[in-house]
Amino acid sequence: FLSFVAEFCCGFFLILILGNFWFLAVLYLLWLYLDWETPCAGGRRSQWVRGWTVWKYFREYFPIHLIKTSELNPNHNYLLGFHPHGVLVAGAFGNFCTDPPFKNLFPGLTPYLHIMPIWFGCPFFREYIMSAGMVSASKESVSHVLSNKGGGHASVIVIGGAEESLNAHPGSLTLNILKRKGFIKMALKHGAHLVPVFSFGENELFKQVANPKGSWLRNVQEKLQKIMGFALPLFHARGVFQYSFGLIPYRQPIHTVVGSPIPVKQNLNPTTEEIDELHALYLQKLKKLFEEHKSNYGIPAHKSLIFE
Repeated sequence: FLSFVAEFCCGFFLILILGNFWFLAVLYLLWLYLDWETPCAGGRRSQWVRGWTVWKYFREYFPIHLIKTSELNPNHNYLLGFHPHGVLVAGAFGNFCTDPPFKNLFPGLTPYLHIMPIWFGCPFFREYIMSAGMVSASKESVSHVLSNKGGGHASVIVIGGAEESLNAHPGSLTLNILKRKGFIKMALKHGAHLVPVFSFGENELFKQVANPKGSWLRNVQEKLQKIMGFALPLFHARGVFQYSFGLIPYRQPIHTVVGSPIPVKQNLNPTTEEIDELHALYLQKLKKLFEEHKSNYGIPAHKSLIFE
């Protein structure tokens, strides 16, 4: 959906340039230059946009549910690690970029979904995603959110990133996380409590073309991902009036479970050992969260998370 909106916005900007409204395009480019740092400075959210009725139908389509397992004290800042990426990241968008799911369950906390900086270079589209509460995934952006002295801010980071979307096959439980420790360092530097989040059903929305590691397709996808910064999974799902083929996601329930917070004491200069220790604890808590809830959402007892 977001990709479609981005393409529409870019097309509209191109029409302005080529048409008789080029002066509007020039004015917007000036605005873009002056406003370039906003995605790294908390964005520009709009409660009106977050509350659009269309998001209610979006959440009900799958449907999307947000599950609370513990209180999150609004006097603290939090870093929520979202898993898995999936193809659409529907659970993250539906729960953290639309109201009222998160607001009702965690009053006093403001969620910020961090996404790849490249999206904020798209004309007009950047205004839309910022209004929904999305901000850049850069270090500066995460630091800005977690530096709120009064607490009440929650950075939501899809830890596996675009690379993990290549593993988004139905039934897949593989997470790209073993080498991803930057979020741990950020939590330590700001004393932000860590919260593991697992979204059951995220990988069931699309069927992806087989791309096992070592295959020619996977090699091409990984090379393109390194060049462009985002992955290109080849996927399909259902159509508007039939279920055999199309790009509309399947109607599969998504249950996004928010775990208990891991208290983190501020450490401006954490050592490698301290980062590794907290990372290991985070993996332990994430696995525990998954094991405690998997039976509720159709995961066989013999299946467990795979970290790589």
